[in-house]
Amino acid sequence: MSVYTRVEREQLEAFLRRYAVGPLVDFRGISAGIENTNYFVTTEDGEWVLTLFETVSARELPYFLNLMDHLAQRGLPTAAPLADHEGEFLQQLNARPAALVRRLPGASPEQPNAVQCEAMGEVLARMHQAARDYPATRENSRGPAWWRPTAERLYPVLPAEDAGLLREELAFQSQVRQAVLPRGVIHGDLFHDNVLFEGDQLTGVIDFYYACNDVLLYDLAVAVNDWCSHDDGKLDAALQAAVLSGYERVRPLQGDERDSWNALLRAAALRFWLSRLQDLHFPRAGEMTHTKDPGIFRRILLQRIEQPVVMPELP
Repeated sequence: MSVYTRVEREQLEAFLRRYAVGPLVDFRGISAGIENTNYFVTTEDGEWVLTLFETVSARELPYFLNLMDHLAQRGLPTAAPLADHEGEFLQQLNARPAALVRRLPGASPEQPNAVQCEAMGEVLARMHQAARDYPATRENSRGPAWWRPTAERLYPVLPAEDAGLLREELAFQSQVRQAVLPRGVIHGDLFHDNVLFEGDQLTGVIDFYYACNDVLLYDLAVAVNDWCSHDDGKLDAALQAAVLSGYERVRPLQGDERDSWNALLRAAALRFWLSRLQDLHFPRAGEMTHTKDPGIFRRILLQRIEQPVVMPELP
């Protein structure tokens, strides 16, 4: 979340009159994250998150907003979009597609513990199960079809060692048979800053704007790389076991998934190394922006290559 498009108070007051939320009390920009413009908004009737979409077209947005509503209606602790007086989730503000989403309680953990990891694993599996009847489909915009052209753009600006690692990993991933693995709707970006807690109680999952239809195990790998890795990229086995315990309590993993685990961890590390390299070397201008360090995912990728992870059998 960042601020690329500035919103003035008068503009926001006019925007909010489309909703049954009461008069505006206060609002402020959110600097965390990197893709969209986001504001915390307080009205007399509650607290909200206003998102102006900077890179996703209005044509694509119903997939995300309807999914968030779908999951919320099935009891998942997800940020639900608010419909306006006409029953529509999607609006426009400052020439950008825009949506208002209820702000959930809690805060993201800085260093997730085992209890929080287990809770995240369980809610991720519940999301995978709850979305099985979601009718819309969307390809992964940051999947293999995006990796190669992004890498080609980056090669000229990368050190030779990094360019070589990138080429080798792309060659490896081209041989991975992901098509045989269970697929469905995934969150796609379930980092610890997209999950809210009050103490160890999980209170919300946010930021569904990379959601798509893809390999379910990949979604789990994205989460484990972020929640369970040390700064040097090494995996914390106890935290991984906690995530897997929570997940498999709802959706037990199959044999092919267990055999593919390390390859999917590598794929997840590659995806976020690439996206952070792109943001670093080809940044977009914004009023309040936050570029994240690509180095952590380079270290994670090297660790998964040098010390392959075998998925433990749970008791």
